[in-house]
Order: sequence, then structure tokens, then C-alpha cells
Amino acid sequence: MENRIAQFLKADTFAVAGASTNRDKYGNKVLRCYLQNGRKAIPINPRATEIEGIPCVSSVAELPAEAKSLSIITPPKITEQVVTAAIAKGIENIWMQPGAESPAAIALCEEKGINVIADGSCLLVVLGFRDV
Repeated sequence: MENRIAQFLKADTFAVAGASTNRDKYGNKVLRCYLQNGRKAIPINPRATEIEGIPCVSSVAELPAEAKSLSIITPPKITEQVVTAAIAKGIENIWMQPGAESPAAIALCEEKGINVIADGSCLLVVLGFRDV
């Protein structure tokens, strides 16, 4: 799993599916965690124009080509839809945060050769999030 995480973190640009304007939600904390670590992150939220001062895109399909790693913080049924869109977009790395995992989505990632992290590992722990 360490190699998968290292590969995920090599990306220049990260996307956050399930990004939230609510600072108490994990979709917001993951976005802030990237920012705290000096990483470029793009929030995906169909109902917001910006989160934490960063312009949002409304779907995976709208991500720029340089976004190669995607954090998913959505309910499992939505995760499956996000993964399908991510494969179509050419996303190379997917990290399903704890609670977002879906056996069907994991199997699809593996079938398509996507580097997938869905073992309960949490980006907030790996990168050392500070809720400030």
C-alpha cells in the first residue's frame, strides 16, 4: 500500500470529489489538507462555485488534464459513478477515503489498471492534517 500511496502523491494536481463548503465535513478537510501541504487541488462540487477560495468544477469531466490523482469522499453509490467518470477522464490514481469505498468501484479500478487506495487509509493521517 505504501507504493500505491507514493504513486498517488506524485501527481502535480489533485482533485477532490465530494468537496464541501462545510469546514466540518471530510470533503472540506481533505481539500484543506492538500492546501496545507502546498499541493494544487481542485474541488469538485456541482452546487458551489468555489471552496476555500479555489474555483470548483461541477464534475470529473470538467477537470483539467493535469489532474491525475482523485480523492473521493462520497457515499459508496456515488463513488461508483465518480469512478466511471474518472476512468473516462483518464485519472490514473484514486483514493477512496474511509466510508467512500465500494466493492464495485474498487473492482472497476483494478480491472482498468487504476492505482486504487481503498483499504481504510486516510489522506488526512498520511499528510498530517491540522484543523486550523
